[in-house]
Amino acid sequence: MKKIEKPITHQIYDIIFSLLEKTPKGISWTVLASKIKEMEPNFHPKTINGCIWKLIEKYPDKVYKPEKGIFRLLKYKK
Repeated sequence: MKKIEKPITHQIYDIIFSLLEKTPKGISWTVLASKIKEMEPNFHPKTINGCIWKLIEKYPDKVYKPEKGIFRLLKYKK
């Protein structure tokens, strides 16, 4: 039986959420992008940026921006 691989965007969101989980204070756009690129060098930078750009729109129930350019999980909101 062949293993079905998740689409790249889903893989990127999985990485984003694992990074946000480990960082209660939040992560800046640039750090998020560079860590994803570091973890998965084969992902295209524009795909990574697109996923980060759409993060709040796609997951408003999970992520918010406490300040410009910073992403944080809602569960860490004070």
